[in-house]
Amino acid sequence: MKAIRLIVSGGGTGGHIYPALSIASQIKKEIDDAVILFVGAKGKMEMDKVPKAGFLIKGVWISGFQRSLSLQNLLFPLKLVVSLIQAYIIIRRFKPNLVVGTGGFSSGPVLKIAQWLNIATIIQEQNSYPGVTNKLLSKKVNTICVAFEGMEHHFPADKIKITGNPIRSNVWKTRAPKKAKEFFGLDPNKQTLAIIGGSLGALRVNELIAAQLDFIQSFDLQILWQCGDLYYDQYKEKSKEGIVIRSFIYKMQQFYSAADFIISRAGAGSISELCGVGKPLLLIPSPNVTANHQYHNAIALEKKGAAFVIEEKNIETDFKRIFNKLVSDTVVQKSMHKELKALAKPEAAQSIVKEITALL
Repeated sequence: MKAIRLIVSGGGTGGHIYPALSIASQIKKEIDDAVILFVGAKGKMEMDKVPKAGFLIKGVWISGFQRSLSLQNLLFPLKLVVSLIQAYIIIRRFKPNLVVGTGGFSSGPVLKIAQWLNIATIIQEQNSYPGVTNKLLSKKVNTICVAFEGMEHHFPADKIKITGNPIRSNVWKTRAPKKAKEFFGLDPNKQTLAIIGGSLGALRVNELIAAQLDFIQSFDLQILWQCGDLYYDQYKEKSKEGIVIRSFIYKMQQFYSAADFIISRAGAGSISELCGVGKPLLLIPSPNVTANHQYHNAIALEKKGAAFVIEEKNIETDFKRIFNKLVSDTVVQKSMHKELKALAKPEAAQSIVKEITALL
């Protein structure tokens, strides 16, 4: 029997790359003889991250169409034609049985060529409001794996499978909160507010926390604050007893275990992890992302009663009122835990691979 051959394509940001890697890793676990090739955009972060994860990757010459006036847009038609030719050559040489796309511009030409060649295709959409590439591809793909309900407003309903987003294994399995607090040098018997704004950090979230430290501590809370590499030098001097500041968190399971309340951005991957964690949650979506994805992700949770949401423009007027409710209202806390856990899909990677094997 011939080995199963699959192409996985997606990238540009971690939000597309890490789900792709999770899916590929799960394929290798479940299909022993699977041969996997990644296809990414030349010069983008996937060209570094994917080989480090142990997978082969080929690059195509594609980049996004800028929403503002840009000289790069003049090159876009040429890049698109060249990337389609490159994708055709890669596919004809590799001869995949199926192509998986996780979004980002590199997946566009690869899946489009696969569709023209009548090769089975499947896309995985992380956000509650889909990206342009997945929208364009959705009409002709075989299966669309999504993380949120209500996606029939954007995709053909008969192709949708609600699988959830693949997340880092076991980070959502919170345990031993006292030991986790001690791990970060915190009081094991005191409630903890954990703040996370992504690996680089979130400027507006950091400004908010710095301005509200006294208010937050008035609730007898200690603070575990991941401020990001870009901002650590600016905020590290605010560390003192009851306030632990880190540039980056390497042990996310410990971070989530130590938390009693969480303030976070609303990236799709983060939200999938936070649903599994199930801790009372305040989301401050970044307004600086394509198609305002984070806002739509956050509102999807808020509508379910699974999180509070504050837009950056409303931080000054809304923070104290909403934070007070988050940490003081035990009925809301229990309800949030229940709703978050109901939305969690910790077996998402397995569910997606199940859809892949069904097509194979």
